[in-house]
Amino acid sequence: MKMNTSTAKSTNMILFWGCFIALVTTAFGFITRVFLIDTWSEAFDLNPAQAGRLTGIGIWPFFVSIVFFSLFIDRIGYKIAMIFAFIGHVSWGMLGYLAYQQLQVGHIDVAYDLLYWGSLIFALGNGTVEAFINPVVATMFNKSKPKWLNILHAGWPGGLVLAGIIVIGLGNVEWWIKIVVTVIPAFLYFIILIKQKFPKNERVAAGVTYKEMLQEFGIGGAILVAFLLVLQLNDFFKPESDDYLMRYGFIAIGVLIVTIFGWYVKTIGRPILLFLCFIIMPLAITELGTDSWIQSIMQNVANKQGFDAGWVLIYTSAIMLVLRLYAGKILYKISPLTLLAISSVLAIFGLYTLSIATGWFIFLAATLYGLGKTFFWPTTLGVVADQTPKGGALTLNAVSGIGMLTVGMLGAPIIGVFQSNSQINELQVSQELAQIAPPTLVNNGIINLPLKNKTIYSIINYEEIDAARLNQAIDGASNKKLLNGLIEKLKANGTQKALSTIIIFPVIMLICFLFLIFYFQSKGGYKPIELSENA
Repeated sequence: MKMNTSTAKSTNMILFWGCFIALVTTAFGFITRVFLIDTWSEAFDLNPAQAGRLTGIGIWPFFVSIVFFSLFIDRIGYKIAMIFAFIGHVSWGMLGYLAYQQLQVGHIDVAYDLLYWGSLIFALGNGTVEAFINPVVATMFNKSKPKWLNILHAGWPGGLVLAGIIVIGLGNVEWWIKIVVTVIPAFLYFIILIKQKFPKNERVAAGVTYKEMLQEFGIGGAILVAFLLVLQLNDFFKPESDDYLMRYGFIAIGVLIVTIFGWYVKTIGRPILLFLCFIIMPLAITELGTDSWIQSIMQNVANKQGFDAGWVLIYTSAIMLVLRLYAGKILYKISPLTLLAISSVLAIFGLYTLSIATGWFIFLAATLYGLGKTFFWPTTLGVVADQTPKGGALTLNAVSGIGMLTVGMLGAPIIGVFQSNSQINELQVSQELAQIAPPTLVNNGIINLPLKNKTIYSIINYEEIDAARLNQAIDGASNKKLLNGLIEKLKANGTQKALSTIIIFPVIMLICFLFLIFYFQSKGGYKPIELSENA
């Protein structure tokens, strides 16, 4: 079954657009949750840690379903995966509605549980969508994978734009209505895809065995997945420091996964795939990690201009939508790796200009950032599909899953650490604050902030402002109102400046992509690996 853009039949294009709308559905849910998290925090009286937990449960289970289905999707069929995703999305709408109703009658704990577990089911549905759409499109357009994966993934920013406009336009309506909006495109993709015949995966058609697929991923890939999974399990269940049974039990699960997998495949895996698994981690933080924080980070600047900070995300998503739809013309002139290197440079400048932007200049800075992040995800998946076709759905989706798990598990917390460090620095170096602060907060003309030590996964140590002690220090000051206003202003400035620290991730990516460019040049240039169909 050999298809390309010139020979694709109308039935296959219907299948493609069904996959496109399925991805739109995942974006609907993502941006709706981004806009509602502050509303939920107020409704359920959540502290920042609890709000982060509610956010994370709507992201990281994506990894579980995309990897699980990738292992078996060639055997159970793409349609079964599609039906599972549809059930997940519809369930999210129903549970969101029930959560709101329970909240109205005062059953707060029941309402929160419904919202929490609905978020988990939603994330599982999203992972299942990616588990079937990526290999389906890569198989249908196996001669131009990066191009068509870019067009497919235009559905993500397209969904962000459309749902973002709808959610902002709905204003202050009951939040369950905004959740149920997610269900509309879910019914649409289900109606389109349920009657379609899905293609046989390129790997299966070429006669590549299941074991050969797993060998592409190898022990190296299993180690990375197990490491991330153990960290996530520890974060989710949060065992006490003396709960050695649970803590070491999770480690034992990771070791067992690697041992069994290694015993079966007996190979480290394709080096280029392992390298791409590494690249997707800073890539995911640069794109999705920043997107998940961008509304909060730019809130101060947006408020000064009188617009909702969510429009920054909608604007950059609109740029992504247009450019991804025309990715084919760009990739016709330059290689995927060159495009990724150029994108990294644009992202570096975009993040830096966003960190210092004021007024309406924010949209000029956002343009650079939007141009930079546009091609990251789908083009990288295209390179994976080009270079590891024997890996079939597993290698393609495992890379995507690792990226999403990195965002939910490491990306958001690390960006939060950057913000905390930047806020501390902004307050400590402020001479204006030092001149009006109480003597207990000033030491040799420098602000001496009350800080507390924090850690992420017992690996990343950092400090954050001790708000309780700070408030106690300024509580009796005659200029308390002035102090609070200046502190909030400085913290907002520090939050925005944290974007300049995120630059480290696209810098790492740029170095990696340049290495790959030189590597392929030494091999005669970048060329996709093609599998011959097994007659």
